[in-house]
Amino acid sequence: MTDIVTDRAGLLLQDVVIRHGDRVLVALTQHVAPGEVLTVMGPSGAGKSTLLGFIGGFLDPVFDAEGRVIVDGDDITDAAPETRHAGLLFQDPLLFPHMSVAGNLMFALPADIRGHMARMALVDEALRGVELEGLGARDTETLSGGQKARVALARVLLSRPRMLLLDEPFSKLDQALRGQMRELVFAKARESRLPVLLVTHDPADAQAAGGTTITLEP
Repeated sequence: MTDIVTDRAGLLLQDVVIRHGDRVLVALTQHVAPGEVLTVMGPSGAGKSTLLGFIGGFLDPVFDAEGRVIVDGDDITDAAPETRHAGLLFQDPLLFPHMSVAGNLMFALPADIRGHMARMALVDEALRGVELEGLGARDTETLSGGQKARVALARVLLSRPRMLLLDEPFSKLDQALRGQMRELVFAKARESRLPVLLVTHDPADAQAAGGTTITLEP
């Protein structure tokens, strides 16, 4: 077992090994400090999204995994997914089409924030933070791709995550929007002091993220 101090802030992946049958997909020990990004690259099938599943608590049972996931000194390896407080962003924004923009954001607010006015104030603040001020009443289907991505980011941040798990979140945006969203996501992570694990095929994502990059072999 790797000898690493487990009580420091951020995300610690300690002695993580993920197998599919006899094949080892992932074997690593890595610490991601608050506000920093660990980028995981590799071809399809190499185990990138599988690693996210292990960290988030939704690993497909066809895989065998060992090792520990520790956040700010708390071992969450065996915790239920909903108690891990992992903020997830995927290729698609996955907004609820039957809810307004504000409704989507309201859905993510923790239950201990009570009162409609208090909750709406946080929603309005979140929209300002992603440069969508005044769009709370909009139908999500009327938004551009870039606007939907910003709403998805705001929704994740409102949920009080302890870490961000990013699964190719920029891949479906055009080139100009990719740059804008990279800058916004990583700036918000630094501002909120959230450790980030980014899965991507795109070297430009890794370059924008800074931090450590690891490559999984096929």
